[in-house]
Amino acid sequence: MVRAAVLPAVGSPLEITEIDLPEPGPGQVRIKLAAAGVCHSDLSLTNGTMRVPVPAVLGHEGAGTVVSVGEGVTHVSPGDGVVLNWAPACGKCHACSLGEVWLCADALTGAGSLYARRADDGSDLHPGLNVAAFAEETVVAANCVLRAPEGVPLTDAALLGCAVLTGYGAVHHSARVREGETVAVFGVGGVGLATLQAARIAGASKIIAVDVSPEKEELARKAGATDYVVASETTAREIRGLTGKQGVDVAVECVGRAVTIRTAWESTRRGGRTTVVGIGGKDQQVTFNALEIFHFGRTLSGCVYGNSDPAKDLPVLAEHIRAGRLDLSVLVTEHIALDGIPAAFGNMVAGKGGRALVVF
Repeated sequence: MVRAAVLPAVGSPLEITEIDLPEPGPGQVRIKLAAAGVCHSDLSLTNGTMRVPVPAVLGHEGAGTVVSVGEGVTHVSPGDGVVLNWAPACGKCHACSLGEVWLCADALTGAGSLYARRADDGSDLHPGLNVAAFAEETVVAANCVLRAPEGVPLTDAALLGCAVLTGYGAVHHSARVREGETVAVFGVGGVGLATLQAARIAGASKIIAVDVSPEKEELARKAGATDYVVASETTAREIRGLTGKQGVDVAVECVGRAVTIRTAWESTRRGGRTTVVGIGGKDQQVTFNALEIFHFGRTLSGCVYGNSDPAKDLPVLAEHIRAGRLDLSVLVTEHIALDGIPAAFGNMVAGKGGRALVVF
């Protein structure tokens, strides 16, 4: 038996309880978790913004050590350090055939499977976003496992599985920030902090961080922000004031709220680019009039998982880490145990801190 954080139903609080985890079957891998990041997507699953079958063990950003493998698994062996990939590409659907693996139609089919049982009542459990990282150990499909980069501690590598891939990809794959361009990043949580570092790596000349909390300024500047704006009704005007009244070349929205998306768009120059990373609910309606769309010539685009291919991007990120260009410690503002996840959710709702990291 292992301890895990179980979501019994949408809208219910997490329960830290013991689960019975089976040995890996054909094409599966059992992993002992070293660490798991507490992501806003996990919170979105608890409140119904995103939906997966429940009851489920949540957690999708993690890394650990292979305990055992099932029949047919050859790319990893017991003792290997691995990073979990919560959205594995099938390689067969239309999106995959176009090379857009981050849009794979079958990436989340594993979330509907039954992978464990509660120890107290024997009820079936689903693996959240495929990998159930909020547990001391987990069993996942082999295509959800990538070898951890050499020279990167597993507790750091956990962050590569979502926050860093998303933030880096938003800058380098979606917005395609060019050296010398100006960038505004809305939301200084785990993904926002990764985005700020990615903008610095891309060579942005000015990097403006925006958040509702004045307390996050120091954190944002450590990640690479050259300027900091406390979110208000005048945010777009302030950003234009910091960019010669033009607006930034690129805005990256990491919040998922209609007002923030609209403000990010307004903060860009004519012809500017806005990438939306934040996951908002269906009630968050963003409106534009036809004339302004024509006049400003701006681009607004969604961004899934940083438009990344984890198998290709992890080695690139590892090289940035080894070279000192990417500092994962800047993202983490709290180390917690499994029992601390509900409080970490509360801090996210309150807009406090960066990434909370569960360390096993």
